[in-house]
Amino acid sequence: MLRNLSRKPRVLIFIVAYNAEKTIQKVLTRIPDSLKEYDTEVLIIDDASADQTFERAEQARRDGLIDYPITVFRNPVNQRYGGNQKIGYHFAVENGFDLVALVHGDGQYAPEALPELIKPIVKGQADAVFGSRMMTLTGALKGGMPMYKYVGNRILTCFQNTLLQSQLSEFHSGYRLYSTHALRNIPFELNADDFHFDTEIIIQLLFAGLTIKEIPIPTYYGDEICHVNGLKYAWDVAKATMTARLQRYHLMYRRNFDVRKEESQGNLIYSPKLDFTSPHTESLNRVPEGATVVDIGCASGYLSKPLKDKNCKVYGVDVFPAENVESFVEFKQCDLDRSDFPVDLVGKDVVLLLDVIEHLKNPEAFAEKLHNACSFNWNIKVIISTGNVAFFIPRLMHLFGQFNYGKKGILDLTHTRLFTFSSLRHLLQESGFVVVEEKGIPAPFPKALASEKTARFLVELNQWLIGRWKEMFAYQIFMVVKPKPTLPSLLKDAIEHSRVRGMAQSLAEQKNLVHQDQQDFAPQAPSHAPVAAVGAETGAAGRH
Repeated sequence: MLRNLSRKPRVLIFIVAYNAEKTIQKVLTRIPDSLKEYDTEVLIIDDASADQTFERAEQARRDGLIDYPITVFRNPVNQRYGGNQKIGYHFAVENGFDLVALVHGDGQYAPEALPELIKPIVKGQADAVFGSRMMTLTGALKGGMPMYKYVGNRILTCFQNTLLQSQLSEFHSGYRLYSTHALRNIPFELNADDFHFDTEIIIQLLFAGLTIKEIPIPTYYGDEICHVNGLKYAWDVAKATMTARLQRYHLMYRRNFDVRKEESQGNLIYSPKLDFTSPHTESLNRVPEGATVVDIGCASGYLSKPLKDKNCKVYGVDVFPAENVESFVEFKQCDLDRSDFPVDLVGKDVVLLLDVIEHLKNPEAFAEKLHNACSFNWNIKVIISTGNVAFFIPRLMHLFGQFNYGKKGILDLTHTRLFTFSSLRHLLQESGFVVVEEKGIPAPFPKALASEKTARFLVELNQWLIGRWKEMFAYQIFMVVKPKPTLPSLLKDAIEHSRVRGMAQSLAEQKNLVHQDQQDFAPQAPSHAPVAAVGAETGAAGRH
């Protein structure tokens, strides 16, 4: 928005023109003189017309047809509607204008409305202003808009408002004004060159949190030639809008819609998921009271408080500096891909590795270092979570040729390795761990949906589906593992066990020898065999 300018605002009237030789000069003469209160200039870009549009515009410039400076360009190759706009907006930004007003060379949008459309931006009330033909119920029809276009406009606008959670009366007006401050903050150059450029720039403005204001304008349909393929345009608009909505859920990604400032420089801001079933809640349930915990990839320490509430001692490890070092008994900053295992695990009870392993360049090497660090602490418990790339939505997208990384989710842009239940299990087993527990985690619907009731229902449904087929319907993989003894420790145990057993055997043998010696040197009693026989006989006789 424009605020507190100490000079006249610089305004660029940008006229896009294609085969407009009959109308371009008339459009120029309709620009109101009242715009002289601003530092106003006109830019005309002829998009490789097949007629004399450029020559008519140049003639108007040379003859001083209007009292505003005019610049005329002609694209040697047709850039199409969106591509032509990009050039004009780039010109406005590079040449220090404060706002740019898009006007069509065929005269369909009245230049007479410019003074009213400019005011909200100049007064700092809006970042963009759209002239809307739909703010009155039947105004567009009275102005000559064909019924099929009117109905299509209404349906598409309703569809887009629903998906984008906006309240515009019209998405499809070509009468637009933008502050160059807004244009600098959105990557409009990445948008489509076709007619749905207009939809994509609205999405960018909405996602960037910029203010759009609509002002009613009259509708005029003359004998201009329409170059828009209606069905293709509708499909392109719907596809762009659906893609943008899915990007909000981190299921798809387009760079041009990546305009949110959700991340601090270098360090992603992760938020805890403690209000619904998640790796965080499952981990907390499995950490014993009073345990000593090593939280690898602890981020801002969002789990340290609930762990402290369980009287746990927490050691933190992360590649970025901790914002709350006091949350930990000790914090170490290190790159897990480049350094040795950063914490001595002797005396530790639990290692948390939540949503970390997928960020490592070499998970196998790290798992080996982790296992070695567990030497002689075979009772330690390691809790691991990661995204399930076999979740049904990525599978379905892959079926249609889509494999889109995004800002968050399973296909996070920062992920370097992707796992299924099977591949993670094999990695851990081959690294010397025994899987004690394996569980599927539902998608974080409460984070994505505003309706708590709907989110709760979807979580429960997802849980039920996981119970039937976790490999397909689990959004995340959750495993609890324990280390198996290493070969050196097994060999050491075998040697020690053999030594102790050998000593026991030697002691037993010595005891046997002593006992035998005692028997050998003991006095021998005389033989009483005959007496015994006589006694037996006497006894026998006595019984008779």
